[in-house]
Amino acid sequence: MNYARDNDYCESADGQIGSSDSNEVSEMGHKKELEQVFSTATAFDLESEDTQKELDRIYRKLDRRIIPPLWILYFLTSFGSSAYGVALTMNMDKGHSLSQTLNLSAHQLSVASALYYVGYIVFDVPINLVMTKVAPHAWLSRIVISVGVVYACYAALNNAGGVIAIRLISGICGAGTWPGLAYYVSLWYPAHRTARRIGYYFTAAQVSAATAGLFSAAFQTIDGNRGLKGFQWFFLVYGVFTVTLGVSLLWWLPGRPSEFNDLYDESHKIDQLAKTSVLKSLLNGTFSKHPLSPLEQQLHAADMSQRYLNVAWTLKDLLRVFMDIRIWPLVIMYFGVVGTGYGIVVAGTSIIKSTNESLTPIQLSLLFCPIWVCDLLAILAITPLSDRYKNRPLFFCASTVVIIVGMVVNTYAPGSWPRYVGLLITGLGLGPTVPICMTWAAEIFMPKYQDVGVAATSALVSGLGNLGSVVTTYALYKGWSDDVDRGFKYSNMTVVGILGASIIAALLLGYTERRRLRGQQ
Repeated sequence: MNYARDNDYCESADGQIGSSDSNEVSEMGHKKELEQVFSTATAFDLESEDTQKELDRIYRKLDRRIIPPLWILYFLTSFGSSAYGVALTMNMDKGHSLSQTLNLSAHQLSVASALYYVGYIVFDVPINLVMTKVAPHAWLSRIVISVGVVYACYAALNNAGGVIAIRLISGICGAGTWPGLAYYVSLWYPAHRTARRIGYYFTAAQVSAATAGLFSAAFQTIDGNRGLKGFQWFFLVYGVFTVTLGVSLLWWLPGRPSEFNDLYDESHKIDQLAKTSVLKSLLNGTFSKHPLSPLEQQLHAADMSQRYLNVAWTLKDLLRVFMDIRIWPLVIMYFGVVGTGYGIVVAGTSIIKSTNESLTPIQLSLLFCPIWVCDLLAILAITPLSDRYKNRPLFFCASTVVIIVGMVVNTYAPGSWPRYVGLLITGLGLGPTVPICMTWAAEIFMPKYQDVGVAATSALVSGLGNLGSVVTTYALYKGWSDDVDRGFKYSNMTVVGILGASIIAALLLGYTERRRLRGQQ
């Protein structure tokens, strides 16, 4: 390989070499270290200590480029549902909430929420499969822009029919967000490094749930300004801000590495690419500039080579994924933990109030936030360990057991504060479960089904697993009116039973996967 040409390209592309003696020494020193790593073998020795250190540095560099926009993307798309829930009660003392303004009945709200999930679940798979055929960063940008446009339209709602229709459209526009993010991460990181990265941006959902009420408080103070109610200002500002950042993702997020395969080879192909594909070169350089230098790209490509063995797929390949029975334990796992998490999101303040009726709304909001702080801390602590030891069923089951312990403590502990601690324990358990579940799905299905395996399984697990949210919303907690007076005792215990099924599914899948891997050795 002509590394001298590669180094020349690095210098001209950076435009930084030679700007100062210290920078030049630093840049050239690192290039020599890279060349030393590459020269250790004819092919890359990916198991050597020097190579692994260099790969660690490369993935940290990718983290700085990729994780922040993914976090913001997920925050903005998650914020919409929280904003809708808050808008239903904004400025109720003036009769200016969304529900009061449009005179929405409980039945109409239930239909609107149900149709949101219908749109989300039905379109999750097809929308995520489209992502395998187009520029992934552009598709994610499209999702964010669509979400922003739709939620801005909430400010113009004037009847119940409009609410029902726009909730369905919101579900369709938001479909593919979560599985799309998981698919995108798989394009840049090997499976054994993904749980930590998914965990990083998964924290955005918790932050959005915790901050929606705080933002709404500010907009309630401008209720009636220029003839608009507080919730209308809320949706307009949120929509415009989301669309603006959605457009910025075209510059912020890089495309898939396979679009830069010509750059992984010897650098003379760069000149050839510029001559034969001016448009492609312009788009890559302007909208999705590669975050790695050519030398780093070569090592990254070698580490990701198994991921890109086959990116083409047919309907027959898709059908094979759907018929693989290993997907159903993953759905059951996801169903349990997501259903529990969403139940806490929807009914968390009501559960806290059931332990102490004297708490004020402000106190309830302040006590609700620490649950998601615990959730966030557990994500940051446990997902790196899951990546390091690669024992997905162990970490998933252990985290789920923590959730069960928290639910039992919240149900049966004497006194309001011990019961509140149970919710904090539940938050600690919830955090790592979803990132681990999605990572394990990619690890299982990518080797056999490649690109379509990652895209289809992440969407199926997410879409079907989200039925757990429907169950906890309509069958349990606030949907089970008789259980409110019992302090949600039966709802909590039903959730414990569902979580038990999730643990059994994880253990069975772990057992069958161990047997399968032994058979391949």
